Amino acid sequence: MLTPRIVADAVRVALSEDAPWGDLTAELTIDEGAKLETVVSAREPGVFAGGPLIAEAFRQVDSNICVTDLAEEGQRFDAGDTLAVIAGSARGVLTAERVALNFAQRMSGIASLTAQYVEAVRGTKAAIADTRKTTPGLRALEKHAVRAGGGSNHRFGLSDAIMVKDNHLVALGATDGSALTDALRSLRARAGHTTSIIVEVDRLSQLEPVLEAEVTGVLLDNFSLADLEQGVRVVAGRAICEASGGVNLETVAAIAATGVDVISVGRLTHGATALDLGLDAR
Repeated sequence: MLTPRIVADAVRVALSEDAPWGDLTAELTIDEGAKLETVVSAREPGVFAGGPLIAEAFRQVDSNICVTDLAEEGQRFDAGDTLAVIAGSARGVLTAERVALNFAQRMSGIASLTAQYVEAVRGTKAAIADTRKTTPGLRALEKHAVRAGGGSNHRFGLSDAIMVKDNHLVALGATDGSALTDALRSLRARAGHTTSIIVEVDRLSQLEPVLEAEVTGVLLDNFSLADLEQGVRVVAGRAICEASGGVNLETVAAIAATGVDVISVGRLTHGATALDLGLDAR
């Protein structure tokens, strides 16, 4: 959840990086009392995210700057559309400009890419979910952008849920058969009934031993389409069935058609390109 504190902290760090001792150019070239009205405009189409960061960037630089006509999170826009109107101290507007745009461009890029994946699987039951492949320190912002694009959030971090991956199973010495079932049952007993347990499998033979442990979900990692279809039949609703690995805009529709419940896509955050937004005086 994108709380006011998360927004304020992210903006504070960004402004301290960009203007640690003030904006030398603005302070030496623009009169203190000068006013400026500008618009944030789209230079390409997309899906908007990052409005709270835009508003907070200008607020922190000068609380008297007015931000109006701010686009809604998840709003689709075309090239040339106005996404916000910014008016107030010229020094303040120009000092906050880059930080505000950087956040909105990055977040709108993620939202726009997510929307493409969501559209590609329309008509199936598959939800498009993000992963933990996020920019360090910006996870809450990037996961918010995924939601703005119509996607779903996977676990926020390592503290949220248990996700047993291949390296965990190797470390446990329990990668198949009854040893795998016993290890997961022991884990369930220690974790308690309220904690979700998701187990990554990389071959069909692991599915029954994992399902016998009554886990919350199974993640079918890098399965072929045929094996995904078989995996969905084996799971048969006994757990949430998630697919990952090899997912892109060319493959996601076929993956969704296998009947999986969730498709996790790391490139929603680590592969998104920032959209081109600008701030222009009017």
